Amino acid sequence: MNKLNGIIIKGIGGFYYVEAAGEIYECKARGLFRKEGIKPLAGDRVVISVNEKAENTIESIAERNSEFLRPPVANIDRLFIVSSVCDPAPSLLIIDRLTALAFHKGIEPIVVFTKNDLQSADEYVEIYKKAGIKSFSVSSETGENVELILQELNGHISAFCGNTGVGKSSLLNALDPSLSLETGEISNKLGRGRHTTRHSELFAVADGYVADTPGFSSFDVDDENELIMKDDLPYSFIEFRDYLGECKFTTCLHMKDKGCRIVEAVENGDIPKSRHESYCAMMEKAKNIKEWELKSYKK
Repeated sequence: MNKLNGIIIKGIGGFYYVEAAGEIYECKARGLFRKEGIKPLAGDRVVISVNEKAENTIESIAERNSEFLRPPVANIDRLFIVSSVCDPAPSLLIIDRLTALAFHKGIEPIVVFTKNDLQSADEYVEIYKKAGIKSFSVSSETGENVELILQELNGHISAFCGNTGVGKSSLLNALDPSLSLETGEISNKLGRGRHTTRHSELFAVADGYVADTPGFSSFDVDDENELIMKDDLPYSFIEFRDYLGECKFTTCLHMKDKGCRIVEAVENGDIPKSRHESYCAMMEKAKNIKEWELKSYKK
């Protein structure tokens, strides 16, 4: 038996594929993890035992620096939030929910709008740049600005998340054609795309790793597993941070409160209106929920 340090590349049907010492090993997780309620995730740093006459086993999982349930991936330091500029149209609430979760977990979000060969994404890109978030518009068809995304991947463990049909797999293929990820077409009849990515999987790209993950069509703002509590929510909107502590009342929720510096900044055009609308939608849910009421809340 030989023990090796590695990283989980993907997990399918109870089997985990671990890259270690330049090889990929198929492993099973010890039963101890299930008893402790720990599910191995793509991105986990692990120690495995390699056995010639028995199954390879994941022996231990290192403490995670970050964790997302949707997309299910660990230890990423950059979250690329991919949205198409059209077909389907972007949902700014979902994008803002993800950027907030990223900041809440200490991960840098980067917003990418695809299909700019079909329609300009400048309006959306400007919203996020104004908020202090890196944002790009790209075309996987023409290759425009794809090299800018490639530069952002260097030396990082990154996750790519995007709703079905936004061109996430096409973008990853444009970044590295050797990936040859399956892509899907938008269903005109149903107005939505087929699910083409069934599991989270890490790929070595640009001296780092990227995770192709299932679309977040099921990523609901009511999802209690990823709810940000009301006291933490304002800090998860990076453009709010310069104004926090300056409101007239210490109980200010920064929604429609009198004397609120954030509301004032929105009115003055210093904070994008759409971002504040997303914040209010999230706060409306968070303000009435106590932490003890959550079944599986995790910070």
